[in-house]
Amino acid sequence: MKDHPQAHTSPCERVCGCCGALRPRYKRLVDNIFPEDPEDGLVKANMEKLTFYALSAPEKLDRIGAYLSERLSRDVARHRYGYVCIAMEALDQLLMACHCQSINLFVESFLKMVRKLLEADKPNLQILGTNSFVKFANIEEDTPSYHRSYDFFVSRFSEMCHSSYEDPDFRTKIRMAGIKGLQGVVRKTVNDELQANIWDPQHMDKIVPSLLFNLQLTDSRVRSPSPLQSSKKEKESPAELTERCFRELLGRAAYGNIKNAVTPVLMHLDNHSLWEGKTFAVRCFKIIMYSIQSQHSHLVIQQLLGHLDANSKSSATVRAGIVEVLLEAAAIAASGSVGPTVLEVFNTLLRHLRLSVDYELTGSYDCTNIGTKIIKEHEERQLQEAVIRTIGSFANTLPTYQRSEVMLFIMGKIPIPGMHPTLPSTGSGPEGNRMIQVMLLKSLRQVTCGFQTTNMLTALPNSFLDPLLSFALQEDAEIRLLVLEILVSLIDRHDNLPKFSTISIISDISVLKLKVDKCSRQDNLFMKKHAQHLYRHIYLCCKEQSSVRPHFEKLYSLLALISMELANEEVVVDLIRVALALQDLALSSEEMLPVYNRCAVHALSSAYLNLISQLTTVPAFCQHVHEVIEMRQKESPYLLPEDVFIENPKIPKTLEKLEGELLFQQAKITEVLGGSGYNTERLATPYVPQFTDEDRLSKRKSIGETISLQVEVESRNSPEKEECVYSPVDSVGVEEQEKERRRQVVEKFQKAPFEEIAAHCGARATMLQSKLNQIFEITIRPPPSPSGTITSSYGQTQSRSVPVYEMKFPDLCVY
Repeated sequence: MKDHPQAHTSPCERVCGCCGALRPRYKRLVDNIFPEDPEDGLVKANMEKLTFYALSAPEKLDRIGAYLSERLSRDVARHRYGYVCIAMEALDQLLMACHCQSINLFVESFLKMVRKLLEADKPNLQILGTNSFVKFANIEEDTPSYHRSYDFFVSRFSEMCHSSYEDPDFRTKIRMAGIKGLQGVVRKTVNDELQANIWDPQHMDKIVPSLLFNLQLTDSRVRSPSPLQSSKKEKESPAELTERCFRELLGRAAYGNIKNAVTPVLMHLDNHSLWEGKTFAVRCFKIIMYSIQSQHSHLVIQQLLGHLDANSKSSATVRAGIVEVLLEAAAIAASGSVGPTVLEVFNTLLRHLRLSVDYELTGSYDCTNIGTKIIKEHEERQLQEAVIRTIGSFANTLPTYQRSEVMLFIMGKIPIPGMHPTLPSTGSGPEGNRMIQVMLLKSLRQVTCGFQTTNMLTALPNSFLDPLLSFALQEDAEIRLLVLEILVSLIDRHDNLPKFSTISIISDISVLKLKVDKCSRQDNLFMKKHAQHLYRHIYLCCKEQSSVRPHFEKLYSLLALISMELANEEVVVDLIRVALALQDLALSSEEMLPVYNRCAVHALSSAYLNLISQLTTVPAFCQHVHEVIEMRQKESPYLLPEDVFIENPKIPKTLEKLEGELLFQQAKITEVLGGSGYNTERLATPYVPQFTDEDRLSKRKSIGETISLQVEVESRNSPEKEECVYSPVDSVGVEEQEKERRRQVVEKFQKAPFEEIAAHCGARATMLQSKLNQIFEITIRPPPSPSGTITSSYGQTQSRSVPVYEMKFPDLCVY
């Protein structure tokens, strides 16, 4: 027997039903929408009458809702689910049609019915209630609500997102209903200031983990982090629905709500150990960075940095996971990623780099919860590389002036003996300082990658270049190579570097399609100030016995890029002199260079002279270089890069004395370039590197060099030295004389007997003390005394020191 809509009314209602005029009209209209057979569905004609009545008499709307709610509760209790569906459909239609001031009371009845359905055990009822709530969430109400609460719905929908129902199909449907419900709650409350704040931690701690739980379960494949068109089937999947809901939530987050939205994400990744896998964590934060407003990006970055600090004693894989997420987030956020605290971002990353080095050296660290933890060296190395890449990623988002500041900041962190003190370390010692130097120089290399500036003088001040160049003189081959890589990266402003990545003899450089601009005034000033330092470091790097193929390749790149980017006529002349000096260095028997290094220096010199000769476009110069190279190809190919800078160098066991046509002749080059207007006097003068105070910051090979530096400084500043005024024509020659004099001083202190050096230094010390005594005698005297003076036995007048209380002052001076 079919249920009739009147069959489950109360006895009182059945009595009233005998007299239709005695029953309220709204009840009769409500009863009439229910058919005798629930499978027939809602009676549409009667539903239209009920809707018209509700619109005509809005004051009855709350009673209609209460009556519908009463019937629905009764039908749920009696398992009459067909009538339950009809009641919810009627409620949905009334909600969509009515937007009057009385809607609030009707909504209370509606939400009461939705709650009843969500509390039911039947999955279909839960899904039905959720669908009705979602329709309600999409309605814009005309009047505000002061007392409505959605706490139950947040909790219940979050539970549904974690459903463990036995049937997998129903389990998926329930979870998707929960996701849709949370989406509805967010839409309904996020812009209503009268509602409880959905961004409060008590709500976010339920909503966000529920979404991430569903996102994580279906993360078997990597999806695009940006919203793309997808098929209908994919849109119905929990993953796609979850991602869409998560994006909508984050897109609505204002400045003050970002922290509350992101904190549960960090906690979820911590609690489920999802940092180590990296993939899911990176995906989550890609969604976050693409969804939030771009001006809020730096807030997410700051939270990640703070979380990295909080996990400073977690495993290296966890810290590396957080750093990888930072790397991806910075790339997405672009210029907004760092925010107002630029240096603080880099300071945090450098601090963790230092921390990782200490952990690696000590082999363990104290963990507050689990005691001492043994670290794995390869994991710490992976973390360090990740931090360095992240530093570079952040730097790429900065404008030039800020990147210059970051370069100076990192340089200030590098321990340099005598300049920047070694940083405090946990017993790591010199090896710790060396590792920190390497890691920070690698960071600096990342920051300088792609760095371009129009004014080298302001972008690279002395406070940056001096300590950087001092590293080029260290015995550590890895550090020297890093310095060279940084220098070429800084100088390369037209992307010419890839064309000089290998050393070779190029017969026609036009095939390289080099980008060469005229040297600007700022570049001229930069070279005027720093050129000699650069040449000197190039020369001294070639002298290092530990230099290998990568060093010579970077030296060649450096020489070539200076010629491209910073060369004027004077610089070209000096570069040719440096190349010829390198040839002399390789020929010298005093330097004790290995055979490979001698051949490498010869090859470097020949390759560079081949390049610079074609850049100067002086035919006679090109001809001379070409002839020497041809002769070497026939008789001594081991002096050319093609036989030296290969995997198995073809070099002899010993290098015989070279002369004649196998060598580039300085006199010949001077002659041919002089005919084209170049400074022949400067060209004819052999290049001799200057020894400056920088040597104090770098390695010292002998005590003689240290003493010679002291003597050189004294002689340079000695008051006995004659003052000379040089004309511009004579300045080059005088400069070379000064260089020769310094060379002789250095040679003397390297080769002279110890007694002679000691006597010389003693004489200098006596002279210095004498001069100091004269200065003290002039400057340190007692003040004039009113008591007069006395005369010594030698007839000299001396001031007599009289106590103040015995002095006689004029009356006008006494009060």
